[in-house]
Formats: sequence, structure tokens, C-alpha cells
Amino acid sequence: MQWGQSSPVVIALNDMDRATIKHVEGRLARVKSMAKPKRGRSTAAIDDHVGSRIRERRIMLGLTQQQLAEMIGVTYQQTHKYERGINRVSAGRLFEIARALSAPITYFYEGVGEEGPRQITPRQRMLLEIARNVAEIRNEKQQEAVSQLARALASR
Repeated sequence: MQWGQSSPVVIALNDMDRATIKHVEGRLARVKSMAKPKRGRSTAAIDDHVGSRIRERRIMLGLTQQQLAEMIGVTYQQTHKYERGINRVSAGRLFEIARALSAPITYFYEGVGEEGPRQITPRQRMLLEIARNVAEIRNEKQQEAVSQLARALASR
């Protein structure tokens, strides 16, 4: 035997030791059976989808994670975890999120089960950016002027 290697240790067990070991193994098995079951692939995929829809809607409205967190009464870290599907969103919390983001609860489930992630096209990204920028204009008359300009350009 070389230095650093250990030889197997042989321990003589009596009937009482064996009974104790069986008892402990039985208790461990019961504790394991009480553990929370692991999430399956399908539920994890739905959690990811709901989270990505929360993120999509938040960005569409031009909100930061911090702003959404304050609106629903959680930390921005929790909002981040919801959006990434790390933490599940409870029914009550989803209700609050839907209300804060002015969306029906069904919005967050739209597209569940479709193949592959939904990609936002460059045109959709540009339209979202335009909407966000117009919403940032504080003067209502200027907002209306931009809206009229867009309508005039669209009718050409």
C-alpha cells in the first residue's frame, strides 16, 4: 500500500447495530419520500415561457426590473428570478404582475407548447422602440403631433 491510500476497515456488527442501521435507513427513506418532487421538463418549460413573457411585456412598456418589482412589492432580484424561470410565479403574484403590466393573465401563457423560442424581428423591435419613445414624450400636444405625423406617413 502506498502513502495516502487507506485500507478498508472491517467492523464487526452485532444484531443491535444492524437493527439501528435498518431503522436509520428506513427514516431516511421516509424523509426522502416527503421531499418536494423535482419539476418535470414540461413544467420548467412553462415557467420559463411565463417568465420570458413577463420580461417581454415589461420591456415593451419601457419598465426596468426595479420599477416592476416596486409595483408588485418584491425585490428586483425576485423579478429577475421570475423572468428567468428560476423561481415559479404563484397565481396571486401572476395576478399582481398582470395588473401592473396591464395585461390579461392569459397573455403570459400565449404560445405555450409552440416549437422553439419566439424571436422578435428587427421590425418588431423598432416598433416597440417607437412606442416607448412616444410614451416618454411628456407634452401631450407633442405626443399628438408625433401621432398625426405617423398617421400621415402611413397613409402615403
